[in-house]
Amino acid sequence: MITADDAVAAEVRRALDAYEASLMSNDVAALDSFFFVSPHTVRYGVSENLYGFDEIAAFRRVRSGGSPPRARIRTEVIALGPDAAVAHVEFVRSDTGRNGRQTQTWIRTAAGWRIISAHVSLRQDSADQRS
Repeated sequence: MITADDAVAAEVRRALDAYEASLMSNDVAALDSFFFVSPHTVRYGVSENLYGFDEIAAFRRVRSGGSPPRARIRTEVIALGPDAAVAHVEFVRSDTGRNGRQTQTWIRTAAGWRIISAHVSLRQDSADQRS
């Protein structure tokens, strides 16, 4: 059930902000801590499909230099209930000017909010078009 739970959305927004800071500083240990430790966790990147926490963590360990720098354009968080939310982020890469999108499904666990599903893609054009 989709809810207008502003408190849940705010909690996930704070987790998302911390994730973004870790992404931009390439803090691999922190990035790993944001993902749900499960073989069912999925992350589709710009050029990789990762299935399970182990593949996601391995990708981060061998990725040279981390994520390209980016600035967020828009962030939307939708609470799906007290223990789940979806975050949508539009961003622009600082190095190329290309626009991208990120979607993450967050779940509340005993250890806090964790990402169970993520998808990152770059637009084919660099225009900031809203469709």
